[in-house]
Amino acid sequence: MPADDSHPGARVRAIAARTLDAVLHRGRSLKAELAAALPALADPRDRALVEAICFAVLRQPLRLEAALNEWMPRPLPPRDSELRALLLAGLAQLDPLGLPAHAALDASVEAARLLGRAHQAGLVNALLRRAQRDGLPAVDPRVSHWPSWLRGMLRKDWPAHYETILAESALAPPMWLRVNRSRAARADYLQRLADAGLAAAAPADLADALRLDQAQPVAALPGFADGAASVQDASAQRVADALAPAPGARVLDACAAPGGKSAHLLERDPSLRLTALDVDAARLQRVRATLARAGFDADGERVRLHAADAAELDAWWDGAAFDAVLLDAPCSATGIVRRQPDVVLHRRESDIAALTVVQARLLDALWRTLAPGGVLVYATCSILKAENEDQVRAFLARTADARVDALGPDFGHDCEVGRQRLPGEDGGDGFFYARLRRAG
Repeated sequence: MPADDSHPGARVRAIAARTLDAVLHRGRSLKAELAAALPALADPRDRALVEAICFAVLRQPLRLEAALNEWMPRPLPPRDSELRALLLAGLAQLDPLGLPAHAALDASVEAARLLGRAHQAGLVNALLRRAQRDGLPAVDPRVSHWPSWLRGMLRKDWPAHYETILAESALAPPMWLRVNRSRAARADYLQRLADAGLAAAAPADLADALRLDQAQPVAALPGFADGAASVQDASAQRVADALAPAPGARVLDACAAPGGKSAHLLERDPSLRLTALDVDAARLQRVRATLARAGFDADGERVRLHAADAAELDAWWDGAAFDAVLLDAPCSATGIVRRQPDVVLHRRESDIAALTVVQARLLDALWRTLAPGGVLVYATCSILKAENEDQVRAFLARTADARVDALGPDFGHDCEVGRQRLPGEDGGDGFFYARLRRAG
């Protein structure tokens, strides 16, 4: 897309429209599309605006689509999918983002021309002006863009929380930071944020966490480049509390990318002997970079990285048992829809059964690497019982030397064989934790 220096805002809207078109109409990943598109924008404020527009559309698409359905005389044909994405982006700028109307309108109209749709610029102008004048049509809040099969699973698993889960998953989450205790005390970093004009809160039940209600570019965070803090949701930070390895323990992080949980464990105890695996060699490089920024040598004596399928023990395991194993298993990601809103667009019902097979395979294999008396934490960012408590119950039924270690109420709702946090509870993502001990 050629640059348009006369109206830089139009270029931002055009990039947002093309990103949304790829995600909504061609099944692409939002994360991958943003990673490809954002480097074209030099100004971090422009990159942040593209992200904000895309997330606003994908968190509540039915609300925006209702306006198109009501106000347009006929549906747009498939060849106009890019225009449809631009219209949704324009509506999202007015509500929920609340950007100045004149800027949103002018830039969106110019974006239509940048996208080679000058003949449809008048349509963009007319529809957005109506939205400015009349507001968006009311939509039943109980109507959700989650697929019906997934809503059915949620209603069955969490009947008392069903509507709250859908509502919370459509909201923007707070920004959570993890302070690197090997670099600074949390209170000291909280003061650094205050000195930078950034308000944050320190929850009493999370030793390393700080909560910012207003998300910030990481470049604005003091000491971020030097590893003083990392972005990590509160629920993900609880994994280190669940595992709680002894000082100097031999620890395995079996599905480690992008490396936040490995870094957290090392920040708490640099004497750990950590092995981090990921099946994807490219993603393993992200682990390496994450550890390096936090101040740890991924090629040192205490840290080992391997690109391997964790369940294929012969490919990576030397036979020396681990004191603690973390299995943050591949899952449906239904607990983090507010952070990855396209998850529910791409997920298929058959995915759940396939994922449970992968999870069981990993559990069975990794249990063999655990020392007697050792602890394995099984965690997912799913809120589906098939991937969580049902998975753990089945594992216990077939594994004679496995026992459940109880976790406290800070880890969420009691599932007897684990704990479940739901989206939005205490500002965190949906997450499941089960702590299993191998009988000695």
